[in-house]
This record gives sequence, C-alpha cells and structure tokens, in this order.
Amino acid sequence: MSKAVISLLLLWVTVIQQPNNLIPWSASRKLTWSDFKGEPDPHSSNAALTSSNINIEFGYDEKGFTYSIKCSFDKNRSWVRIKNNDVLVHEQGHFDIAEIYARKLNKLMRSYRFNIKTASQDINQLYENAMKQHRQTQLLYDQETDYSRNKPKQEEWLKKITSDLTILEPFANYQQAQ
Repeated sequence: MSKAVISLLLLWVTVIQQPNNLIPWSASRKLTWSDFKGEPDPHSSNAALTSSNINIEFGYDEKGFTYSIKCSFDKNRSWVRIKNNDVLVHEQGHFDIAEIYARKLNKLMRSYRFNIKTASQDINQLYENAMKQHRQTQLLYDQETDYSRNKPKQEEWLKKITSDLTILEPFANYQQAQ
C-alpha cells in the first residue's frame, strides 16, 4: 500500500472518529450557547439539555489489553430554550460530571486484573456499572440544584465537581496499555 493511500485512510479514520458534532471534554474549553445546536424537546420543560457521551474502545489478546475512553459533548443532541449564565454554568456542570465518570472508568480499568477468558464480559460490566452511577449522579445533580434554580445547592455542587475533577486528575489520561 502506498504512503498516499495510508495517509488517506488515516485521515478518513480521524474524521470518522471525531465527528464535527462532538466536543471532547477539556478543562480549558468551556461550553458556550453556540455549542447547543439541537432543537428543544417540546415535551420537556427544561431550560436546556446537555447530551454527553462516555465511550470506551478496547482490545485484547493473550498478552493483555488496551483501551481508550472518550468523553464528549454532542452539539446536535444538546439544546437550549432559556439562555442565561446560571443555566449555562449548570449545563457545564453536567458535562464536567461526565468527565468525572470517564476518569472513574479509567481508574477502574487501570485496576482491572486481566483475564482473557472473561475480559469482554468484565470490561462491559465495569462500563455498565460506571454508567449506572453516572446516570444516578446526573439525576441527583438536577434534583438537588432544582435545575440551577437552587443557587446555594448549585454552588455546593460546583465545588464538589471541581474537587472530584482535581482528585481524579491522575486518571485524566484515557490511553492505557496493560
């Protein structure tokens, strides 16, 4: 295969892996209202909705396993009805909570004791457990903050989110070979 063909394949794979509608989580890149491209759900009374994704890709052989985790914001599935700073900060909190759980998943993966016979089932179970906790935390965040309207609780949650991100900083690198 020629170098040009390989380069085209690599470019094609890069485009497929990083669609335009996904924003990878970054401490230095905060959400803006222009990131919310979806149409508001007519059946929802929410001011906005953040659609975030935590994905894991993994592979293994008799020598061990490798994996990659991605945490991203989906612009096309995220929407806004009421634009104000309190709502935007609240939505950023949702995205930051997703990052916390991506890091928690990375922590679980780093501690996983590889077993070739059960690896696929084990890793899928680790992912499912982490995502169940992630969903529960997202719901609790909305309930306790009353969707950003309970300002003292919102501030409390933002401090917790910042603290969790700091504590889990050693697990921010999602590429891990075992």
